[in-house]
Amino acid sequence: MTDENNILDAIGLLCPLPVLKARKRLKSLAPGTVLTLLADDPAAIVDVPHFCAEAGHEFLGVDEGADHQVYRLRKSS
Repeated sequence: MTDENNILDAIGLLCPLPVLKARKRLKSLAPGTVLTLLADDPAAIVDVPHFCAEAGHEFLGVDEGADHQVYRLRKSS
């Protein structure tokens, strides 16, 4: 189940904006919270997992949407 408050729509934004917006949103979330990031930037497939690894967040995976990707990130504790 996805919490509507934890969805970040970055569709139409190009690198580095999806990751920068995800970083900002994660700061306001409680540890362990899952953020769903919607993005269609081709670089996001590399940038999002790299950001998670560097920042210590857990990258839960990516799924394909209709015209975008759906990334799931868990905020570190």
